[in-house]
Amino acid sequence: MTGYLGSYATLGLLLLASVLFLVVAFSANRVLRPARPADPPGKRANYECGVDPVGGDWAQMQIRYYVYAYLYVLFAVEAVFLFPWAVIFDRPGFGLVTVVEMAIFVAVLALGLFYAWRRKILNWT
Repeated sequence: MTGYLGSYATLGLLLLASVLFLVVAFSANRVLRPARPADPPGKRANYECGVDPVGGDWAQMQIRYYVYAYLYVLFAVEAVFLFPWAVIFDRPGFGLVTVVEMAIFVAVLALGLFYAWRRKILNWT
């Protein structure tokens, strides 16, 4: 399988093998499963760490948890971008331009933090 169409033939054989594997796996599942699966009492009940469930299954979450999670992810990504910059900062060729670029990056993130602080998003009530 060489030449222009050889790579497409390889891809086609791989796709055919994967579809064949999927069909064989689902067929084996259908053949080997029990005809009438058991449904013991309590099988479909909610399980809460060994304790019988109390109350309904719907609970309202406060949006502030998601805001804190979003802010954490935002500043974790900032740290991911700052570490490589800090490692190569002292190498030749990374001078004033690199410092200015990172200052702009940190300023934009600080502006976002200032915005969240002014809107009182960071106040825990």
